[in-house]
Amino acid sequence: MTDTTQPAHADAGARVAAEDWDALTAELDEHGHALTGRLLTPEACRDIAALYDETDRFRSTVDMARYRFGSGQYRYFTHELPDTVRELREAFYPRLLPVARDWAARLGKPAPWPGSLGEWLEMCHAAGQAKSAQILLRYGPGDWNALHRDVFGDMLFPLQVVIGLDAPGTDFTGGEFVMTEQRPRAQSRASSTTLPQGHGLIFTTRDRPVASKRGWSTGPMRHGVSTVRSGRRHTLGLVFHDAA
Repeated sequence: MTDTTQPAHADAGARVAAEDWDALTAELDEHGHALTGRLLTPEACRDIAALYDETDRFRSTVDMARYRFGSGQYRYFTHELPDTVRELREAFYPRLLPVARDWAARLGKPAPWPGSLGEWLEMCHAAGQAKSAQILLRYGPGDWNALHRDVFGDMLFPLQVVIGLDAPGTDFTGGEFVMTEQRPRAQSRASSTTLPQGHGLIFTTRDRPVASKRGWSTGPMRHGVSTVRSGRRHTLGLVFHDAA
């Protein structure tokens, strides 16, 4: 984990920039996910979580049980993102772009992502993916999220970020972030992360390069959330491609 001793007045974008990106990149290469330091103050976390009840900020609401995605609820923001959400997304993209390009090179895949998030989103929209994919999730006791991938079309960015908005052990119990990795000719491997309030977890959207005897192979991964045992858990999801 990176150092979190940053001034309380530092904005979210500055905190993203101040992370130890060499260490985070090494973690992503090794495990397919990496935990950041604190990006948001507890007050900022509470402010974002409170937006959940302002329904006009969202384009749609999904009841997970209805679609057999698990149990709980989430909402997709409109393109009129709150300032902090927009700032975080814009700050992460250029930091994750070198990782995305490096992974594509290892796997011999195209790397279509331009230098700016705005250009990339224009490409998504031109391809028919024009809906906001930024997400605010709310879980209560007994809620969980089935293993899945956030793939909304052919235009895909290989990394995304989830930020914890409530304090584990205080606001809720359970609700660990879970990832599984499908390994060639072996059983899948699982990992779990307790997401501290205000910290982000960068993780693989669909797959990552894994070293093999023949060079590099694709390691498919899925993510979800274990059962919340008590309290209420909110998280903010930052996705770097839009949805069809």
